[in-house]
Amino acid sequence: MDDGDSRSGIGRGAAPDAAPDGAADRQLVVEVVDDDGDWSAFGDVAAAVTAAARLLQGTPEIALGRDGASAAVALSSDSAVRALNHSFRGKDKPTNVLSFPAPPPVTSAATGGSPRFLGDVVLAAETVLGEAAELGIPPVHHLQHLVVHGLLHLLGFDHETDEDAERMEALETRLLARIGIDDPHGERRA
Repeated sequence: MDDGDSRSGIGRGAAPDAAPDGAADRQLVVEVVDDDGDWSAFGDVAAAVTAAARLLQGTPEIALGRDGASAAVALSSDSAVRALNHSFRGKDKPTNVLSFPAPPPVTSAATGGSPRFLGDVVLAAETVLGEAAELGIPPVHHLQHLVVHGLLHLLGFDHETDEDAERMEALETRLLARIGIDDPHGERRA
């Protein structure tokens, strides 16, 4: 993917914010990659993605590791995501978000004090925007929900069983509430 000059992470390309004492394992650095699609309806996308990623830091259920973790979030298009969805999942249609976990390091020393790379999250602009319109919510709120959702997949969370889905949805809801986003699963639970 072409990342142009649109890289950013926590602190917009700077080093992550200083961790509180004993909180080094809570750092999550995200690189935002401008791959494809029109993301102008979402405002400052890099800031929105960074804010969503920060929600995972310091959350007891989420272990980022002694040296922290990093991930890439690619802002893409329906056509690009459709191709990925077809290649990797056998589904010839776009989807809102795909997560591609990185293989775990062979040993804990393999990262050499660097943040552990979790993998890639890829979002489809047109699908995310269309779903937000259908749900009647701000596009940036739906984007942030999907960033959290994708990052949780990279961290091993899933929704294959009802129990796993309830656990993941409850965590997403709690995290998003920290930045004033209503429960994205409210109607499904009612």
